[in-house]
Amino acid sequence: MLPIIVLILAQMGATGDNGALSLATASLTSELGATTAQIQLANMIYPLVGGAFMIAGGLAGTMVGWKKTFRGGILLCALGEVVLALAPSMAVFIWGGRVLVGLGASFMIPSVLGLIPLIYQGHDRVIAFGAIGAASGLSALLPLALGVVMQVAGMHVTFLALAGYFAIVLAASFTLPAIEQPRERAGFDGVGVALAASGLFLLLIGLSSISSWGLVTPLSTAPFTILGISPALPMAVAGIVVLGILVAYERRVEARGGIAVLPSAFLTTPQVRAGLVACALTFFFMGAQSILMAPYLQLVAGWSPVAVGTISIVTGVPTFALALGIPKFMPQASPRRVIQAGYVAMAVALGIMAFSVTENGASAPLVYLGAFMAGVGAGTVSAHASNVVAMALPEREASQSGGIQSTMRNVGQALGVALLGAVLIFGITGTVRSRAAADASISPRVSSALPGVSIDLGSNRTFEDEIAGIPMTDGERKELVSIEATARLDAVRMAYAVGGAVVLAGLITTPAIRDGERRDPVGSAGSTKAKGGRS
Repeated sequence: MLPIIVLILAQMGATGDNGALSLATASLTSELGATTAQIQLANMIYPLVGGAFMIAGGLAGTMVGWKKTFRGGILLCALGEVVLALAPSMAVFIWGGRVLVGLGASFMIPSVLGLIPLIYQGHDRVIAFGAIGAASGLSALLPLALGVVMQVAGMHVTFLALAGYFAIVLAASFTLPAIEQPRERAGFDGVGVALAASGLFLLLIGLSSISSWGLVTPLSTAPFTILGISPALPMAVAGIVVLGILVAYERRVEARGGIAVLPSAFLTTPQVRAGLVACALTFFFMGAQSILMAPYLQLVAGWSPVAVGTISIVTGVPTFALALGIPKFMPQASPRRVIQAGYVAMAVALGIMAFSVTENGASAPLVYLGAFMAGVGAGTVSAHASNVVAMALPEREASQSGGIQSTMRNVGQALGVALLGAVLIFGITGTVRSRAAADASISPRVSSALPGVSIDLGSNRTFEDEIAGIPMTDGERKELVSIEATARLDAVRMAYAVGGAVVLAGLITTPAIRDGERRDPVGSAGSTKAKGGRS
């Protein structure tokens, strides 16, 4: 049991770090002057960096050993948390601390999935994969504890506490049993790693920056322009082109008998694609929560970090119970039906969350009901998502699946933050400007000044501060505040609706998931016994 506990603790730390960031929204705004766009980028940069380099992390694990990459990743995560705690500005917070934690996760998380087939066999392996999925439920304990620390001691102590947590996990990693891991002899595919990292980075940074840089017309916050337009879409398109080059290049690597960073089996096998979509959508859903629920409850409804932290328990309990319980107590359950049920539950959760918010607050019963259904959906999908991928792959490709799965999780989370954050910010900004222009009680002079105002998600008071520089009457100010409150509510609900539609779209891929008995897909890696017996 000890090995899986260590691996679960590592997975919990990665998930708990995102929870801590959600709890720190108000502190980042007040202490470091963070805008909504910067908070969105802080949420994005971890899965963005992780997604870009997890394929490389998975390949490195097959070459130098999963234990080494596991410990190296934990160490980077600990260093990143220290930087977050001591960051004097949002620039250091985002590009220093969050980048380090993302790099650490890119080595740590694929190692978790890579170590399981080497330590556990047969049905124990299925349960172990389910336990890792359940770790996102157990990680709910961390935000609650961190919420207490944040409320009592502040944001900086909270991130230092997380650094201490990773230090403990690093020490515990030396209790993992000795394993016999066959090492790949082929050379490291540096070109493939560079293409994968740069392509994913360009794609995700482009998508994530649409709300802060502009879709076509550049906003004032855009760092530069490309032929007079916002750089967001050109960067995303460039990323897609680079990823296309990666696919063509990797086919040549495989034809020469080398180890491809992105094996063709991951693209050509329908069940593998369906499993990767399941991994991505579970974390897309988590991205939706981090950019919509936690910021709204803290910045608009005025909930404390502890109150927001309690939501993670309501989500975490069913996530843990179902991710671990379904494979253990329902071994004959159809993976396809299980994942389909999870998608529906996640969409229902997003619908409940949409109706839980009000103009200046939130309905606590609906918030908790939505959080519970979120856990039901995430736990149900997590019960089989990883195993669905592993079951459909040949031996060598299966040994790399941890890195690809982890990449898809991070890509899913990044897309959730990017897409729904863009719907939220553009929805608020566009609605305020259009309704103000159509309102007879607001002068054209005032409405024409609004495009120069950066409107962030926040309370009525926050919006009043944002428009303080525009000369207007008290009546106009009152009307604008009312318009913004309505626009804020509509935009949040629309973002939840878009999220629900994306999750339900995952149902299209599920017919590719086959039911029935499978062979052990990990082959020689899966049959390798841990020295000293099964733990």
